[in-house]
Amino acid sequence: MKKPNSRALAGLLLGLISLSLISAQEVAPSAPAPTKPTEEEIASRRKAMLDQIETFGWAREGKAKIGSMAEVSIPKGWRFTATKGTGDMLKMFDNIPSGEELGLLTTEGMGPWVIFQFNETGYVKDDEKNDLNADELLKGHQEGQEASNEYRKERGLGALHVLGWALPPRFNDQTKNLEWALRIGSEDGGESINYNTRLLGRSGVMEIELVCAPDEMQTLLPQYQAIMADFQYLTGNTYAEYREGDKVAKYGLTALVAGGAAVAAGKMGLFAKLGGLIAKLGKGVIVVIVAIGAGLKSLFTKLFCTKEP
Repeated sequence: MKKPNSRALAGLLLGLISLSLISAQEVAPSAPAPTKPTEEEIASRRKAMLDQIETFGWAREGKAKIGSMAEVSIPKGWRFTATKGTGDMLKMFDNIPSGEELGLLTTEGMGPWVIFQFNETGYVKDDEKNDLNADELLKGHQEGQEASNEYRKERGLGALHVLGWALPPRFNDQTKNLEWALRIGSEDGGESINYNTRLLGRSGVMEIELVCAPDEMQTLLPQYQAIMADFQYLTGNTYAEYREGDKVAKYGLTALVAGGAAVAAGKMGLFAKLGGLIAKLGKGVIVVIVAIGAGLKSLFTKLFCTKEP
């Protein structure tokens, strides 16, 4: 989807507000209706949001440390924030941080996200690299997401659906990278790409996720792949430095695609993660739709609504 200009965004907001008012009147007829925000008000609140994002602590050049085991260069036009800033960014867009995020790369404004998180599973063997069954793995993602929609429903969030692969799972034997991309759809017709990369290391897996709109994917991929190529495990942490006696993961590449530790432990972390990140979709429109689906959540109210005088 294309990033809306301010006029298109204002028109969409007004239409969505009207829909929300119908629902509000059915529940509480006497509830005061919010006034319609002007384009200037929307622009002002967007600026306030960008100003708040700027307080999250950003580095715009040099090497960014990813925890204590890796580093990545910050590309020109991008910026990096560490654990706390990543959590603040996620929460700002109504996501629930896992607390294990190590950093986030993004462009200026409200650009795409590249999120880093390390899973200390132990050394993951690559003996399943030729046995990744895309059809079975897709079915597992779809069934898992449908089950997790009950969890979302309990919290007033709309259902999300795994629509298919944007990129089926593939493994690069030279770089020891596993990657795949899922198309995720919302009840309102919105769609996002969750592009996943797993970089195998000596003691675990660096989990990296690019979240963007479908029409951004091809443009962003060269930049994203350059970031991945520049990523480095620090000495002592590389996959090639495995030594006998090191901890070995209890699952392989198939489980990494299916959800890794979440699958092994029977937890729903994967589904909550997919649902949380998709709520951002970073382009404003989907954030608003999700907010309305949740009953005019605080972010929507804060950014786009005013009370009647």
